[in-house]
Amino acid sequence: MCGNKFSVSVTAIYIGFVWGIFFLLTMAEETLLRKAENRTYPGFEKEEESSWNGPFYFIQGADTQLGLIERYIEKKPNPGWKEEIELTRAAIEAIKAMNPRPRFFVVCGDFVDAFPGTSLRYPQEEDLIRLFKELHPDIPLICVCGNHDVGDTPTHESVQIYKNRFGDDYFTFYCGGVMFIVINSQFFKDPSQVQDLACEQEKWLDDQLEEAKSGKYKHVVVFQHIPWFINNLEEDDDYFNLQKGAREKMLQKFYDANIRVVFCGHYHGNAGGYFRDLEVVVTSAIGGQLKGDKSGFRVVKLDDNTINHNYYALEDVPKNIYLQ
Repeated sequence: MCGNKFSVSVTAIYIGFVWGIFFLLTMAEETLLRKAENRTYPGFEKEEESSWNGPFYFIQGADTQLGLIERYIEKKPNPGWKEEIELTRAAIEAIKAMNPRPRFFVVCGDFVDAFPGTSLRYPQEEDLIRLFKELHPDIPLICVCGNHDVGDTPTHESVQIYKNRFGDDYFTFYCGGVMFIVINSQFFKDPSQVQDLACEQEKWLDDQLEEAKSGKYKHVVVFQHIPWFINNLEEDDDYFNLQKGAREKMLQKFYDANIRVVFCGHYHGNAGGYFRDLEVVVTSAIGGQLKGDKSGFRVVKLDDNTINHNYYALEDVPKNIYLQ
């Protein structure tokens, strides 16, 4: 009798152990293959990538925003994100088919629609990261945080959650002799709960701009989510741009640091304009559209003297990229 009880107990423990391991494996968080840390990006450190090696190109996208279409555009009562999954996968497949491969793929914010701390946030992120893992391992993914990633009013907790999941919220990386600066634009939009973090970024950014002034780099480029303006410097403050109070001051600082292009997203439409000869490029969404464009991304070519870019709808992406 006692032997039978012992046997049953051992069997129960074994089954419980197996199910426990299965539960842990299935519940394990999806993680990116690479992400920014220590204010840089692995494989794109200054020591290895600060010398110009001739023309190259990269892909700039924005606003995959899983969940926006059914929630906001179609206003379904129980919104899903199947359509954004299909669009994001189409973008990834188009990038994988390009020849030669781009040096990297940068997504300028709003990876998913649900805000930090809400019930749909985690499943949307899990699905997105699984999609990002379908990108070719030789094409690094650069993540730039948006308002849906850290919150319209970010907190210390929301920023830390983002960093744990997607990497640093601001950092510098170098590729082929070009300096790239990634900033957290939400610290300019609403830093009311994170004044200390916003000040830390500002001090760090001033140091990066001093480095950019050195003239060591063929080009210096900025990535952010919210644009400084949609069409021109004098436009009124709006949900889709950054406040006038910081706008001219920061663009002047960028200009003085030899920056001539700032790539953004957030608008879900193509737009942009100039501050002197510094171009603010607003790129439409890979996901849902709000301004009549088609889902797509931007191909950005860099040569000795210029940075040229073209936006392509997903169905129109060229397979062969010519740099000369």
